[in-house]
Amino acid sequence: MFTLALVGRPNVGKSTLFNRLAGKKLAIVDDTPGITRDWRSAEGALFDQTLRIIDTAGLEESFDDSIQGRMRQQTEAALKNADAVLFIIDGRAGLTPLDEHFASWLRKQKKPVILAVNKGENEKAIATTIGEAFRLGLGEPIGISAEHGTGMEELYHALEPLISKTDTTNDGEENSLSFEGEGWGEEGLDDLEGCEDFTFNQDEDDPEKPLKIAIVGRPNVGKSTLLNSIVNDQRVMTGPEAGITRDAIAVDWDYKDRRFKLVDTAGMRRKSKVQDNIEKMSVEDSMRAIRLAQIVILVIDGNAIFEKQDLQIAEHIINEGRALVIAVNKWDAVIKRDDMLEELAYKMETSLAQLKDIPYQTISALNGKNINKLLDRCLDTYTIWNKRISTAGLNRWLAKMESQNPAPLISGRQNRLKYITQIKTRPPTFALWVSRPEKLPEAHKRFIVNSLRRDYKIPGVPIRLLVRKSKNPYADKKQ
Repeated sequence: MFTLALVGRPNVGKSTLFNRLAGKKLAIVDDTPGITRDWRSAEGALFDQTLRIIDTAGLEESFDDSIQGRMRQQTEAALKNADAVLFIIDGRAGLTPLDEHFASWLRKQKKPVILAVNKGENEKAIATTIGEAFRLGLGEPIGISAEHGTGMEELYHALEPLISKTDTTNDGEENSLSFEGEGWGEEGLDDLEGCEDFTFNQDEDDPEKPLKIAIVGRPNVGKSTLLNSIVNDQRVMTGPEAGITRDAIAVDWDYKDRRFKLVDTAGMRRKSKVQDNIEKMSVEDSMRAIRLAQIVILVIDGNAIFEKQDLQIAEHIINEGRALVIAVNKWDAVIKRDDMLEELAYKMETSLAQLKDIPYQTISALNGKNINKLLDRCLDTYTIWNKRISTAGLNRWLAKMESQNPAPLISGRQNRLKYITQIKTRPPTFALWVSRPEKLPEAHKRFIVNSLRRDYKIPGVPIRLLVRKSKNPYADKKQ
């Protein structure tokens, strides 16, 4: 697929144009310069042409190990993946010496370059900049407005001859973080009661589709380092500074013949500490990545096991129904390892009691230790998250369980558990029909869920239980 990289100084509108071409708000946009730090790609469209677009960090004249220098290195890495470059300058600010410097640099990259003058909502306001832009030596500039969508026809005609030279066959990859709705809706659910051969209609796991894994956690616990360690490349920026990552960055990877889409996310601090508007948008992006993932790797610091914010993030993942795997990072720096493992087990047992046997793996992202073991745990957890149980077997199990541990009596009468069936996977979800559902205590519901988890070997993933009112077989006979 034809790949176009968006390049330019900070705050010239690259991410705004990226979102427009992608057709959705994937990149964080703000008036503050330097929001984008890593490059990210997505499938987009310009009229009838499908193309892959790459949003890059704002080009700075920095060659050291500063954040700006590392941002430049990320942009240079992104250009290696592009078939052409769209060099964007700010039409309101006019041509700057930095624009001229990077135009000279781009001419040496041996990539086709298209020059766009952005923020052209008013053509007269950018007319001077368009005239100045000719001296960059990149051909005739195109006036556009990424925010309002003007100038897209001119951009289309400039790209068309370049696209025609490139194989535009769709490679079949999913580049957005879309996640399909699955399972049986509640509408018509009560018609299932008593159907012993019911099997819910849900697509089987397709091994050709990438497995979406979000990497989340507090700031500076090693999320970006973990992603780089998995793909064995400096794909995202890392460093000692907290809060380097802002956008959720998706990276494709293959492991054991399975396609992965790894998503690095911004660190999530306690809500009360998030004051900056950019950080708020970054956290919202991280929350979205959790919601659209299938597996979530929660990275925690081995020297600070499950701080309060770690537990809040874990609870959010569980409530979203995602498959959770804990990565205990920086394990090579932990001295009292046995004590830390005991603390980990204690906090998971007491503070995350709603989910039994959460899988975890001690790792060192910096040194690449136990990374494959972590990915193996992800695959094992994903298999459990997709588990299916036959309706006939479930109801034999329910009858046996009720005979041994019946629900509490109501005014001396039984509250019968009459029928159970699985209505979806991802996570495993069951519907249970009861004589008096409103009188079934929460403690007994937890007992049923824990029994399902134990007897059908469903450790470490959320289980959902919908309690329904059973039909009264005598109601229709009453006159």
